[in-house]
Amino acid sequence: MRRQIIKIDEAKCNGCGACIPGCPEGALQVIDGKARLVSDLFCDGLGACLGTCPEGAIEVEEREAEPYSEAIVMENIMAAGENTIKAHLHHLKSHGETTFYTQALEILKANGHDIESLTQEETMACGCSGTHARKIEKEESSVSTPAGTLNSELRQWPVQLTLLNPAAEYFENADLLISADCVPYAYGDFHRRFLKGKIVITFCPKLDMDLDRYIDKLSQIFTLHAIKSVTIVRMEVPCCGGTEVLIKRALEKAGKLHFVKVYVVSVEGNVI
Repeated sequence: MRRQIIKIDEAKCNGCGACIPGCPEGALQVIDGKARLVSDLFCDGLGACLGTCPEGAIEVEEREAEPYSEAIVMENIMAAGENTIKAHLHHLKSHGETTFYTQALEILKANGHDIESLTQEETMACGCSGTHARKIEKEESSVSTPAGTLNSELRQWPVQLTLLNPAAEYFENADLLISADCVPYAYGDFHRRFLKGKIVITFCPKLDMDLDRYIDKLSQIFTLHAIKSVTIVRMEVPCCGGTEVLIKRALEKAGKLHFVKVYVVSVEGNVI
């Protein structure tokens, strides 16, 4: 097949090896004093090694080559250890290769790796919520809540789709609640009626900008985890119907079939 793949100018290459760390896939090795592409199967053609070559000896060309294989690459990646795994995942993610990224996570999961720790972003100085994902344990109680008191039913943090890690362990065997941002404000009994016992994802299909990224992230959740049920709660306003569209597209991208229960809340706070 014809695809993008790197080409090395041997006349320019001085064998310094500066390109090697930029290729966690292991496609490059220094052999006989020159950088060599050791296998088409290992080269994804994204060109992460280009900027590290001080001699400008590497470029990307389109030619006949064996198809890139994430499965074969991951055998080498996993053998090289955690730092190489993280470098590979960052490489795929930063180049927008969501298909290969999801494949890599599935392979890691199947081989018993802690994918949540491997995909966790570095903690920012601001203490961003996305770097502090955690499960919130709730004890079941038969005691009625006193009048005027309402306990939180939140079972995980964070809740905004932008901040969520698709590999978080709390998604496994979860009853998933997809909530439009405005619903908890409009519907007073949101915690007891909808949130209790569920893992929640919230976003706004009207105001949030990167909806394609949302579809990718949701599809990764559906791909990586066994989801027990999916419930959508959205507002009655037309733009909020985009919530259902995003879930449908994410399920299609993940190749999953799932019954989805949908509730619509009026601006006055009634389930309609």
